[in-house]
Amino acid sequence: MELFEGRPADCAGRQDREVRVYDLLDRLGVAYQRTDHEAAGTMEDCDRIDAILEVTICKNLFLCNRQKTAFYLLMMPGRKPFRTKDLSAQLGVARLSFGTPEDMLRLLDLTPGSVSVMGLMNDTEHQVQLVIDREVLAGERIGCHPCLNTSSLRFSTADLLTKVLPAVGHTPILVDL
Repeated sequence: MELFEGRPADCAGRQDREVRVYDLLDRLGVAYQRTDHEAAGTMEDCDRIDAILEVTICKNLFLCNRQKTAFYLLMMPGRKPFRTKDLSAQLGVARLSFGTPEDMLRLLDLTPGSVSVMGLMNDTEHQVQLVIDREVLAGERIGCHPCLNTSSLRFSTADLLTKVLPAVGHTPILVDL
């Protein structure tokens, strides 16, 4: 794996959802680095990517309430255990479960294994609430996928909060897990 500045020189053969991420970041003036890699399906895969990016890639979970009327994208440190009960209490939601791949595709244009904060750019009706563990915001930079798990990005946490999230119209709920 190699670290590159910005978008690929040639986006031919890249998925449209990935190219839209580069377009958004470039339009917002967000400086970012990128690495391409085999599909990252496990935390061990992410550890290898983390070593190149020199950031911790977040665990991103697509969740919903039991009635499937409220959807959440949770960003938390990858090695931190997820306890549904803790998050449910902080959000005031009786029961959370994992959202379906169909809802993920419909709402965020993402597939399992590629969940990323960048998918919020596709949630134009603001049906998914972003939830961030405060520990994620402690780092100077953040790592994420550009809506597919064969590339990874890093950019400043400040740019996420002051440029990307306002541009896509999402305000996070901060939690302590």
